[in-house]
Amino acid sequence: MLSYAVRRLLLLIPVFFAVSGIIFLIIHLVPGDPIDNLLRVGSTPEQKAEITQRYGLDRPLIEQYLIWLGNLMRGDLGTAIVMRRPVADLIAQNLPYSLSLGASALLFSTVLGIAAGVVAAWRKDSTVDRGVMTGILFGSTLPSFWLGLMLILFFAVWLRWFPVSGARSWQSLVLPILTVGLGGTALVARVTRIAMLETAQKDFVLLLHAKGLAASTIQLRHVLRHALLPVVTILGLRIGWILGGAVTVEYVFARPGLGTLLIKGLAQHDYPVVQACLLMLAIAVMLGTLIGDLVQAAMDPRIRSALA
Repeated sequence: MLSYAVRRLLLLIPVFFAVSGIIFLIIHLVPGDPIDNLLRVGSTPEQKAEITQRYGLDRPLIEQYLIWLGNLMRGDLGTAIVMRRPVADLIAQNLPYSLSLGASALLFSTVLGIAAGVVAAWRKDSTVDRGVMTGILFGSTLPSFWLGLMLILFFAVWLRWFPVSGARSWQSLVLPILTVGLGGTALVARVTRIAMLETAQKDFVLLLHAKGLAASTIQLRHVLRHALLPVVTILGLRIGWILGGAVTVEYVFARPGLGTLLIKGLAQHDYPVVQACLLMLAIAVMLGTLIGDLVQAAMDPRIRSALA
């Protein structure tokens, strides 16, 4: 198991370099120039060339990438060109807000999704099953930004139960959690239902019924345990998806976080800020996949024996 974890971790190294190169290339090929945000009205081309040279943006892209990558290996994310602050400070200031929203939304979607999937599988082809699956389908098709606006209109403007925006209290987390988590709930519930129905057809389940065990015990203690394996994989991927999906949600609710910082950096064409934010999101996806694989291996004896 330890050797498998080390191998999986080592495989992330080339993925990291490939992702960093793609991020750097895309950002620098997008039309726009951060220097334009620093120039005053009436600035001369010579002044623009001087500022461009000061930030090293006049060098070839490959040289800029190698310099950025070298600094990145030393833990230096650079300095924001427009905001003129170390990018690491900006990330440290905004990351806790994204992590609190992402972790809460992941917990919400996991608990509610598994519960909905279990109920739908247990009452297969019934009115309850069709109702749950219809709700799941409806929830998975709603755009997060539209759902966030509707929740603000109903719960914040009309009912005044929760604040419209900000991050000053726990109440301000409720609507963003619902907005981010409902889409994940639909995915988790659908995967849980399918996995439980497939597991229920296995021979060992028929044997448990033959032994006289209660149906609830079989479903919750045995079928659900085996059905959670694909769910764990999905949850690992959801770690990165939730942080990525929170980009628009943070902006809709005017919350601080990586999403708000990323959108601000994109508007200003601030290369170091955008590169760092996208790299954080990519690392979250990679680590989420790694965690999902390791947890799945720990839960499934067959995977552990294959790794031995």
